[in-house]
Amino acid sequence: MKKHGILNRELAGIFATMGHTDQLVIADCGLPIPEGVKCIDLSYTLGKPSFLDIVEAVTADFQVEKAIVANELPQFNDDVHYKLDGQFELTYMSHEAFKQQTKHAKVIIRTGEATPYANIILQSGVIF
Repeated sequence: MKKHGILNRELAGIFATMGHTDQLVIADCGLPIPEGVKCIDLSYTLGKPSFLDIVEAVTADFQVEKAIVANELPQFNDDVHYKLDGQFELTYMSHEAFKQQTKHAKVIIRTGEATPYANIILQSGVIF
């Protein structure tokens, strides 16, 4: 049995297969899931688990090279933006472009988050 890091076996397995520049998405409960992209739905009630809780757990176990959010995040969800901006050097794109980019993700992790634009694309880095 794993002792540290992500305990969810699907997520742990996907993380183990990801290489440099592969992308994953952590999403609120409203982000559309593109056809053909694996989705691991962690939501169990509105707001839970929270987006930021999952970002924290994932980034403790995943090497991030780049983080992408929607242009709209700072205007419509300042609390989440403030916390992400303190953790990552953020790259911004329109929400429409963001949704198109999710088609290239290896996995989308769906949370129960119910605040606007609480979504992030994390691009895998290398640990050396």
